[in-house]
Amino acid sequence: MSLAVSTSAPRHGSRILAPHGTGSSCSAAPTVPTMGVEEEFLLVDRRSRAPVGRAAGVIQAASGRLGPLVQPEFFTAQVESCTSPTSSTAVLRAELAWLRAELVRAAEGQDCLLVGTGTPVIPPEHPLTITPDERYRRMAVRFASAVGGHDQPVCGCHVHIGVSSRAQALDLANRIRPWLPTLQALSANSPFDRGRDTGHASWRAVEHARWPTVGPAPFLDEASYERIAHDLVQCGALLDRRMIYWYARPSEHVPTLEIRVADVNARLDTVVLLAALVRGLAGVLLPERDEGRPPPFLECGRLREAHRLAALHGLCGGEGLDPVGGAHVPMWDMLDRLRERAAPGLAAAGDLRMVDTLLDRLRAEGGGAARQRAALARRGRPADVVDSLAMTTAAV
Repeated sequence: MSLAVSTSAPRHGSRILAPHGTGSSCSAAPTVPTMGVEEEFLLVDRRSRAPVGRAAGVIQAASGRLGPLVQPEFFTAQVESCTSPTSSTAVLRAELAWLRAELVRAAEGQDCLLVGTGTPVIPPEHPLTITPDERYRRMAVRFASAVGGHDQPVCGCHVHIGVSSRAQALDLANRIRPWLPTLQALSANSPFDRGRDTGHASWRAVEHARWPTVGPAPFLDEASYERIAHDLVQCGALLDRRMIYWYARPSEHVPTLEIRVADVNARLDTVVLLAALVRGLAGVLLPERDEGRPPPFLECGRLREAHRLAALHGLCGGEGLDPVGGAHVPMWDMLDRLRERAAPGLAAAGDLRMVDTLLDRLRAEGGGAARQRAALARRGRPADVVDSLAMTTAAV
């Protein structure tokens, strides 16, 4: 689908209240920060459609054109792509499309398919192997209970927002927390787990939570972040700071806040929509620090329940939870509220019409989890789900 601007009036223009206590307007002019996206893909055999450990060959074939923009992941059945930072959504989409096209071509040369799904649809025929990297090997030994039987790769999509400092990144993390369950629901794309329907829209969220620190970020300033990060490594809870897997975390190697709640999606427009909404929210929330407006208070248990419901239902007709006010709200209403909250930032970036067009399409056609289940329902064949995902991943 093209990202051309719709000429019809958007359906999301009416005023909708934000979650209780988060505010619904921004007196300061919104900013337009840079953004970048990391996508983790699964490699599956062309015939069996089962995950296969051919990442080394795929990365070697693609690295001549992509260089450091393609990287290995924890399992050899995964590859990761990383965009360059940009303030243009059109540029972001073009680079994501290019990265996917190059990886699809490289995967074909290794007799496999590139698949955008949070968890494998079909179980591997042989135990998967961990990428031969010293850090990954140490992680596998120390956190063997999280790795399990070496057969459960999970693939996420991470959005980076450019910031000026770690203090600014942490402040933005504190302010964006109420909206992360809704973004998680929007991107849910892992209903199947090695041949079975899990009943969840995002089973990746459940599997990934076996690792330490996966979950909502605590409310932190820079001093408390440094203290907690140091203590987690010193006591052995983590191998290093890169293992801080909070849903919103300051990057340890680039000046960004990284949002880590999303499943990877086969449909490229879903990824563009996710990144635009995250950046739109950031554009509204970042100026609030300079205005002296405090972040909203969130009760930890309520926030975790909001994430649980997002992983369970996605956008498939279930209720979400307003993590500030505590009310149960249809998830689509929460998404409409998010769009309204982000609207000034979206408008400043020139993304508002595009986002409304993509939201309308998402409402009409369903999220990733619903589309996976629909592919299975047509003939009852899990291979059809994989084929549909691979075709959509390649349709850039």
